[in-house]
Amino acid sequence: MRTLPRGWTNPFLLRLLVLSALACAFLVTDPAFRYQGIAHAQEVRERRSIIDMIFGGRKKRVTTSNPSVTRVKKPRKKKSAPASDPSVTGAEVEVVKQADAKKVLVVGDFMASALADGLIVAFASDPGIVIEKKTDGSSGLVRDDHLDWPQTLASHIAEVKPALVVIMLGANDRQQMVANGKREKFQTEPWKVEYEKRVAAIIDVTRQNKIPFVWTGLPAFSSPSLSADAATLNNYYRSKAEFAGGEFIDIWDGFADENGKFIATGSDINGQPVRLRGSDGLSLTRAGKRKIAFYVEKPIRKLIGSGLPAISQLNASANVDQAAVVPTVADIVSVPPISLMDPDLDGGAQLLDAATLPKTHGGSPRDKLIEKGETVTPPDGRVDDFKWTPVEEPAG
Repeated sequence: MRTLPRGWTNPFLLRLLVLSALACAFLVTDPAFRYQGIAHAQEVRERRSIIDMIFGGRKKRVTTSNPSVTRVKKPRKKKSAPASDPSVTGAEVEVVKQADAKKVLVVGDFMASALADGLIVAFASDPGIVIEKKTDGSSGLVRDDHLDWPQTLASHIAEVKPALVVIMLGANDRQQMVANGKREKFQTEPWKVEYEKRVAAIIDVTRQNKIPFVWTGLPAFSSPSLSADAATLNNYYRSKAEFAGGEFIDIWDGFADENGKFIATGSDINGQPVRLRGSDGLSLTRAGKRKIAFYVEKPIRKLIGSGLPAISQLNASANVDQAAVVPTVADIVSVPPISLMDPDLDGGAQLLDAATLPKTHGGSPRDKLIEKGETVTPPDGRVDDFKWTPVEEPAG
């Protein structure tokens, strides 16, 4: 008979080995154990807290491959639909433009491009005005080798045939310029003389074509030196534009604080605080584009009028009393003015309410004051009672 090694005769160890063998046999024959070994990577277990261990409430396992186990999904919150209100989105109701709509040509650099975008939104509901955007973001008056604006503007006018030209340039002009065959630094005296000539040259193109123009000034920028140079350039634009009979639009206060310094956040056209400028301190947000267009919108309507139809051209089905709104010349009667000193011109010799006035005897306090200069005797003890009354001393 074969004997067991030393230590295997311990009853406690023998019992432990028997129990372990039985447990392994049970797990191997259990199909759930075999499935668990395959789908272990796809099984999701949730940790049990000490409360669950004491009072029960064991959470179910959630697997992705076992068809008998369903995944419990939490209901997702529905996202709110985007607001369609024009005051929230900043969009305007776009209408079909008329065939004979007046065209507004916008030319310039990247700032003019932002202005054109804002004007498109501003006049989207006006069927009689169309915004034509002809801008070049990298252009200016200094680098005429990149784009010659006087020549380019003449070709745009011949193509578009606008009723008004809107110009906005200068954001890219803080650099050297070739003047008289030499490179001149920014803001030197030869540079200023040549730059003013180029500003006048682009204005002359509009005058030769007999088209009114509007020159929009530059706003403040995040760089203090750039803002100072922009203010100097605005002086050139203002003087040349007003001298030529055009209109200069100053937008500086709309994008600066009370001290004239750059602000990134300010009020929009409705007075609400919004972000106006981009993170680079140069570009404009959608609200900023709409605000800069707000300054130019009024001069455009003043110079070329509104594209909306007149009251006399409205549809007959419209609920408008044209006879009351638009009087004819025959309805206007010339009436001479009535003199305050001669009421006979109104057809009567006395006031209408003269019979209702109470009849008094003697002059009124007003008549006494005006005719005789007499004042009414004040009552005793009032502040204007200046009469002196002696006080009787008690006897004895």
